[in-house]
Amino acid sequence: MSKYLIGGLKVEYDARGDILRENSEKYLDDFDGPADIKCTVSEEFLKEKQKEIPHLSLAAHEYMWTGAAFGLEVLNHEGIILHSSCVQKDGKAYLFSARSGTGKSTHTHLWTKYLENTSIINDDKPLLIKKDGNWYACGNPFSGKTNENTDTAAVLRAIVFLQRSEKNHIEKISPGQAVSLFIEQTINPSDKDKSIKMLEKIDDILTNVPAFRLYCNMEPDAAITAFKGIEEAIKNED
Repeated sequence: MSKYLIGGLKVEYDARGDILRENSEKYLDDFDGPADIKCTVSEEFLKEKQKEIPHLSLAAHEYMWTGAAFGLEVLNHEGIILHSSCVQKDGKAYLFSARSGTGKSTHTHLWTKYLENTSIINDDKPLLIKKDGNWYACGNPFSGKTNENTDTAAVLRAIVFLQRSEKNHIEKISPGQAVSLFIEQTINPSDKDKSIKMLEKIDDILTNVPAFRLYCNMEPDAAITAFKGIEEAIKNED
């Protein structure tokens, strides 16, 4: 199995297909000692899944199911995956989460186009991991259809849940309002112990990182409204 360093975690898996292999290359690492996570899925399992969804190639299934295995295993450490598009600005990470098709990627690419010092960390499934008392958003190989991800990490500044609207408006929401939105966009394990760990991590994140709801269109002003609204809300609480 090949070795990778992802968000500070030592990870091993076989990348047989070109999609997983190419996305994983930037995370290759010759670390010493045992891996924190091993998440290779068997070829037999992948062939069964391909029978269920035949329009996807075996390589696509490998990429998808290895990512799912990774998402479950990080719960045993200090990590969790959130289905979102993650952008960093001035070294701080901002997550934009919503159901598929809402416009997460479109919105974060408005940030990279119209706000300075901005880049994508992961366009679909950033890893959130706690280090030294802070939550970080980290790049990882599993980034959906766009394959946009970077081997970087930034302190998590805010989590924003998108909702399409004709007018741009952002409002801060409570942890209680955000928890169901978060659960809806993360991996929900069937294993009881992992479910408890998932809920503990969500509680920790939402206790320490502000959450927002953004009503937005896909015009440039949406990015400006989001950034200014987040920063003003955080400044007012300091």
